[in-house]
Amino acid sequence: MDIDRRSLRTCLGHFATGVTVVTCEVGGAPHGATVNAFTAVSLDPALVLVSLHRESTAGRHLGGRPFTVNVLREDQDALARHFAGHRTTAPPPRWTRSAAGLAPRLADALATVDCSPWAEYDGGDHVLFLGRVEAFDHRGGGRPLVFYRGEFPRLAPLPALATGDPTH
Repeated sequence: MDIDRRSLRTCLGHFATGVTVVTCEVGGAPHGATVNAFTAVSLDPALVLVSLHRESTAGRHLGGRPFTVNVLREDQDALARHFAGHRTTAPPPRWTRSAAGLAPRLADALATVDCSPWAEYDGGDHVLFLGRVEAFDHRGGGRPLVFYRGEFPRLAPLPALATGDPTH
């Protein structure tokens, strides 16, 4: 059966995802790509997966390199557009490194996951990169950037919990 790629993309766009920027170092300089195909894979060992188009710059450069998954905050849509290759008026990204120092991190991300390369798999026109989590960090109180049907909608505020305990 022939599948119309544009129609499939539209259908798959109905699945809301978080937005990340996957970063690595290329030629001594930080490089990043906006990615919404990111997921946790395993807690033991700690593994995550990112999927990158094999013809993209990031897809060609990530192989065998440490990388960081930067989970974006809801106010970082211009940063997402920047790393997706769109022109924006956003200030340039601010970079930092974790104590592990594996790959560059975005300084103001909601959460970061630093990975060493674990495995790569053929994913058709994409490459599936598994990374072993070496370090991570998160900043409480922020809200994630969400991607849905080609847009960045805002999440509604969470209702207050009856117990007042934000961990349950």
